[in-house]
Amino acid sequence: MSDRARDPLIEEALRWLIVLRDPSADEAERRAFERWRAADPAHEAAWRRAQAVWQRADILAPHLKDRRPVRSPSSRRRWLQAAVVGAVAIPAGVLFLRSDLLSDLLADFRTAAGERRTFALADGSTVELAGASALSVSFDARSRHLRLIEGEAFFDVAREPARPFIVEAGGGRTHALGTAFDVKLGDGSVLVAVSAYKVAVSIRSGTPTVVGQGETVRYTADRIERAQAADLRAVEAWRRDRLVFQDAPLGEVIADLQRCRGGRILLTDGWLRDLKVTAVFDTRQVDAALATIASTLPIRIHRFTDWLVVLSPKG
Repeated sequence: MSDRARDPLIEEALRWLIVLRDPSADEAERRAFERWRAADPAHEAAWRRAQAVWQRADILAPHLKDRRPVRSPSSRRRWLQAAVVGAVAIPAGVLFLRSDLLSDLLADFRTAAGERRTFALADGSTVELAGASALSVSFDARSRHLRLIEGEAFFDVAREPARPFIVEAGGGRTHALGTAFDVKLGDGSVLVAVSAYKVAVSIRSGTPTVVGQGETVRYTADRIERAQAADLRAVEAWRRDRLVFQDAPLGEVIADLQRCRGGRILLTDGWLRDLKVTAVFDTRQVDAALATIASTLPIRIHRFTDWLVVLSPKG
């Protein structure tokens, strides 16, 4: 069964769960729930999954707290419903929160959401970090090792052949060959784009792939895709406070916008991630970008706090 077919039933179970946990629920609502639950074995399965999701949301509740006053039981239910339905899209719950604590422990350089900063390294190289990014650095007499922990970074490398400059990210490494390049951590993959000269990209298995100036390559922990021509102005647009997308999956777009905005932007249905977006957005006006997406795609925006935005199918 596709996500499109499955998600509405899960959402219905979550709505029932919210109704039953509300102190204002009456006996008529409880009887209606029991009729729904008994009507189809699929309803029972959805109910069990909804309970598991609710337990996940209970753990994360402090991070989802709505500071606005709740004016009525119905408004309270709408808020809880959106928060919990949003949790359906989060695998195992652990990816729901950004790894700020881990980054703080490991990173030598980091940026907040919406922040963009350039750092000078000890060898004369520079690194520019996009919003919500973190980088660790380890230099010694024989090598220059860096690790992109999260986010995106642009490296302008000082040429020093005796000490290799290597950036690790997402299960692979990029060996700079006297060059300038961009590394972006995505959802399960890493994108490398070369602005000057060339790099060698490698993973644990297989030989390195040389990526030349004006080219880009994507890799996962298991494979490296074929290098392709890159639109460098689009790749580096974030350095000019712009994000450029050409037929990009909505899931990737939301991840980029979230690093600029902060908080969480959640998709209630898995199939929404694959919707295509072609646009140019200002990284300083993320809410305007979301409004543009909602006007061109079949989605609806629900804002519950400054911290939480939920996108769901329209209709």
